[in-house]
Amino acid sequence: MDFKKTNANQSIVTRDIRRFDAQTGNIYEAVSIMSKRANQISTELKEELTSKLQEFGSNNDNLEEIFENREQIEVSKFYEKLPKPSLIAVQEFLEEKIYYRNPVKNPE
Repeated sequence: MDFKKTNANQSIVTRDIRRFDAQTGNIYEAVSIMSKRANQISTELKEELTSKLQEFGSNNDNLEEIFENREQIEVSKFYEKLPKPSLIAVQEFLEEKIYYRNPVKNPE
């Protein structure tokens, strides 16, 4: 999924708690699903950022090169401006874009 095109809010928003347990019937299960998805998003974003920043890496780092690399700074700023993984996960959950299953409820 492309996290750069998400419509998640940049900051905390007051939410109606009944919207969370509507899908699962249990608020704790909904929070668990969203937290696991937030961890997945965080890992994916970190891997993507690390791979992009490795392109700028060099074998001999000197102080002037570190401060003069504007492209690297722009990439970092872009990722800092993205919504937090937890906010993206909440938005995905509310839009029913997360696939989840509970093996205890639905053994298959």
